Amino acid sequence: MENFIYPSILSTLALLVYYLTLFNAGMARQKYKIPAPSHDGPEEYVRQVRVHQNTLEHLVIFLPSLWLFSFAVDPIWASIIGILWPIGRLIYAYGYYQKAEKRVLGLYISLPPIYVFVLGSLIGFLIQVF
Repeated sequence: MENFIYPSILSTLALLVYYLTLFNAGMARQKYKIPAPSHDGPEEYVRQVRVHQNTLEHLVIFLPSLWLFSFAVDPIWASIIGILWPIGRLIYAYGYYQKAEKRVLGLYISLPPIYVFVLGSLIGFLIQVF
């Protein structure tokens, strides 16, 4: 059970990355004086909001799949593979903040762990069943 400390730490890091995007979107709302609930505004503002929204969309898949993989395969391997996600999401965010086209590298870094986790979990649990 002690090895589950690593996916726990990684989960916390992922939530902090998400919170950073939330904070940045909120600060952009103030900077550009965008009244709630509107998401319309200058392109710089919209990019901040898109980073936040897209990070949430990926977080919803990343966290459960990280934990499923931790149980089905191994928590250490889950943590090693999964560290790419927060790194990729930070690269994604800071690239997107500059220009929409600069988000791609971070996206390509953060997607593979999700695929590995979902498919690896399924395979791992099927092996346990059979």
